[in-house]
Parts: sequence; C-alpha cells; structure tokens
Amino acid sequence: MLARLKAITSHTIKLDDAQATALEALLRERGFKPRTVPYARFAGEHEKLNVVFYESGKLVVQGKGTGEFIEFILEPEILKEARLGYETEMNPELLDARLGVDESGKGDLFGPICIAGVYVNEKVIRAWEDSGVRDSKAISSDKKIGELADVIRKTPGCVSTVVPIGNASYNRLHAKMGSVNKILAWGHARVIENLMGQKHRMNPAPVRAISDQFARSKATVAQALMTLGREIELVQRHKAESDIAVAAASILARDEFVRKLSGMEKLYGVKLPKGAGAQVDVALKDFHAKHGSNKMYDAVKLHFRTVEKVLGPNWAGNRVLRDGDEESK
Repeated sequence: MLARLKAITSHTIKLDDAQATALEALLRERGFKPRTVPYARFAGEHEKLNVVFYESGKLVVQGKGTGEFIEFILEPEILKEARLGYETEMNPELLDARLGVDESGKGDLFGPICIAGVYVNEKVIRAWEDSGVRDSKAISSDKKIGELADVIRKTPGCVSTVVPIGNASYNRLHAKMGSVNKILAWGHARVIENLMGQKHRMNPAPVRAISDQFARSKATVAQALMTLGREIELVQRHKAESDIAVAAASILARDEFVRKLSGMEKLYGVKLPKGAGAQVDVALKDFHAKHGSNKMYDAVKLHFRTVEKVLGPNWAGNRVLRDGDEESK
C-alpha cells in the first residue's frame, strides 16, 4: 500500500473551512514557503512538493512527495482518517464483479453512436490500479484513448463488447423512435445482452450492470432490456463514469467512435470535426457541397438543428429516404 501511495504525484480533495485553517497553520509549522497563486486562499512549497488551497474549497497537492504528504500529514492531521489507497477496504462493493456500459458520439454531428460494455472483477480492477483508466471525457488525447483501450482489451479476465450504430441506422431509428434516448436505451440493452451472452467467460458472474442515467425515467432502459439482460440488476445513476467499469466502457466507446470517424474521413475525403461549433458548421457545408444530400444520410445525424441552421430549412434532399423508411420530419 505504501508503495502505491509513494507513486502518487498529484491529489485533489475538498476541505471544509476548519480543515483549511488547520492545514494553513500546519504548513507554516512544517516550514513550507508561502506562494502567491491566483484564486488561492493560501499556497506553500517544500522541496519538490506544492500545496495550493483555492477559494473554491479545493486542495491540490502536486509533486514527488504527494504520497508521503497525504499519508503523514493530510490524513492523520487534517482529515483524521485514512482514505487514499483504502477505498476498497472501506467499500468492498468496489471490487464486485459487474458490467459497465457507456456511449460516445451522442453529441457529435458527424459519425455514429458507439456503445460499449465491459465486465470487470477484482483481478481486473487490481490490474488497472496504476493504468490511468478513467472517464474518457477526462482524456483529451485520441492516442491516449487508443492506448488505454488496448490495455482494457488485453487485460486477462476482462470481457468487452462494442455496438456501433452507424449514421444510416441512426437516422432510420430516429425517424422510427423519435427520440435519442430510446435509441440509447436500445443500444445499452443490446450491449448488456451481448455481454451476458458471454457469461461463461466471466468468473465470478456479474452482480449488476451500471450505466449513466441519461433518460429522465429509469424505466426507459429497464423496459428495453432483453432476455438475458433481465437476469441482472440494472443500476442507473448520474456521473456513473466514476465507476471504473463504466469508465472503461467509456474509453472503448470513444476509441471505436474515433476509429469510425477517421474511416469516414478517408472515405469521403472531408475533415469531419468532433462535437459541434463553427468548425463543424464549415465541415457540414463542405460535405454537402462535395457529396450532395444523398450521402448526408450516411454521415450526419440529420435531426440535429445544426443541419437546418447551416443549410437552411429547405436544404436540397432534406427528406432523404432509404428503402421505404418513413420520412424524418
């Protein structure tokens, strides 16, 4: 445990006013040199360690001595309890065998929605302790996403699956269902079903499946569950990515989305930016000018308001139909 703490070089935690006051006094006693940091109530440095307490109530500790500072000063003197490195001892459920499900691409005009699921057990969770596996939204580098996705896929005991919903299928489903949440519910249910179909590879069997609560009603996903998915408890909660199983799923989903989008750029010869904004507006104009209305169905989420905003309410072919699909209003 001590070796793990010593390897830590950065730590962030919230302190109340009394804890902050006690820490400020303690830093003076321990010979920390005062520093001036914007928006900080106080800050100090000692050898290769920097401690900053912000007006927001956030404490940031950085440097090679972070682990020792937490173990010998912050926890015993200020927090009055040991927390770091003992999370699983205090909450054994963190090591339960479970499934995590998450998606990527929901807010991107170009490209598919990709939904991933991951099975973890205690051995897998222990293997990832120092791997950097965390919510994909906290990782800005596509390269890093790819590296972590590779780690996840190669971890012994981990079982995973990814369900990409390409743009043609997405547009067809949206025309039929009329709701992004219903599409996501179907996708989450499909991923859980696919994972449960591989239960023979899971030891021990998962006790629950965890996903973010993206719909107002939890029943939206629960009602979409299929035969095998109904055999397991479904837990939906906000900020579910804080769970390592969901975080791992978010990385696999983002990696698949990035790969699919890159393939589309090569296919169409047009840069397809992620997300939304001015760059996406320009790319949409370029795509439509180069490929026309028909290919929009295969690359763009047509119900996004951006489409009408950029191309106008009567953009040519805005009622593109495929194989008798119902018209998308």
